[in-house]
Amino acid sequence: MSEEVAIKVENLSKIFKLPHEKHSSVKSLFVNFYRRRFYERLQALNDISFEIKKGEFFGIVGRNGSGKSTLLKLLAGIYSPTSGNIQVNGKLTPFIELGVGFNPELTGRENVYLNGALLGFTRKEMRSMYKDIVEFAELEKFMDQKLKNYSSGMQVRLAFSIAIRAKSDILLIDEVLAVGDAAFQQKCYDYFRTLKASKRTVVFVSHDHSALENFCNRCLLIDDGKLITLGETPNVLQKYNVITLEKMSENLGVESSAASRWGARDIEIISAVILNKRAGKFLPNETIKLEVTMSARKDVEKPVFGIVIKNQNGEQVLATNTKAERISTGRVNKKDRISVRYEIQNIFGNGKYSISPAVANEDATAFFDWREGLTSFTVSGWDDTYSSIHPPHTISIKKEPE
Repeated sequence: MSEEVAIKVENLSKIFKLPHEKHSSVKSLFVNFYRRRFYERLQALNDISFEIKKGEFFGIVGRNGSGKSTLLKLLAGIYSPTSGNIQVNGKLTPFIELGVGFNPELTGRENVYLNGALLGFTRKEMRSMYKDIVEFAELEKFMDQKLKNYSSGMQVRLAFSIAIRAKSDILLIDEVLAVGDAAFQQKCYDYFRTLKASKRTVVFVSHDHSALENFCNRCLLIDDGKLITLGETPNVLQKYNVITLEKMSENLGVESSAASRWGARDIEIISAVILNKRAGKFLPNETIKLEVTMSARKDVEKPVFGIVIKNQNGEQVLATNTKAERISTGRVNKKDRISVRYEIQNIFGNGKYSISPAVANEDATAFFDWREGLTSFTVSGWDDTYSSIHPPHTISIKKEPE
């Protein structure tokens, strides 16, 4: 492995065996001891390979259950791989399960020294760091209380404050900031800036897109245990948003039915019109101009507008939205009328295509309105069955009071 590489992962896979039998008593355990047991194989990671360079702030993103935390625990040595190889060049500290090793019956002060010993510090070293640890965690008044009386936020602040004292070349950080309040999160971000400036190697798992964009040079996207893409952070996050929209439609059971519709209707889709639709069909490389009109029933901050286009076999050939394209939508006020214009280069293959417009909340986790197959278009003129996924396109937004 090159001296410039901090972590090298080759063909990494992890399979868990999930038993389908459980024993409710000691007797059933002995009676069924020789019976054949049945397990379900869960492929948490499947043949993943990548390298992280020394001094790189490297992000890992993916939906819940995609395999991010499993990958981090494999890098930390908590799990052993089913197959593949991991090489680490330098001392590594995981910020994965903060507070592991804490004793709830001991005071905060006693737990500081206990956790410091687990990190390899002497008692003398811990005494010299104690004041800084407590000040960073902002727990001066609580250090002589038992840890079981701390809130979860207080515990994670104390654990993080201890962990950052570790002398290591590589840090693994998994959603450490999820429990801390806004002020503490800002402290953590300041610490991240110090790490980045000092060229420490950091592997950062997070759902916070702004943090990933601010700190990470590159990101890796995992979905269903597979490496989807690896590259510059904005490009990876855009792909992540597209996958999220696609999965949302699948989870809602979207089918090719013109009558299908979902959502709370905080913003309601009124129409989807192809502005340059002719009696004939779109020819190769023509621009398809689509306008989706909506009406707001409530005030909504930063809604996400998008469309999904499917071919006649029900396969998605374009899934895009304003979040994926990093287009600011701002605030929509009650009774606003919104027009979203999509201009798409027609490099689709010959055939018929359906268009499903959608509008969701800021995080794209819940639909305000989804109208499946609201309009359609056809394409002809290609000499073969050429078809493109995710063709070039633009999105523009217009808002005005009704």
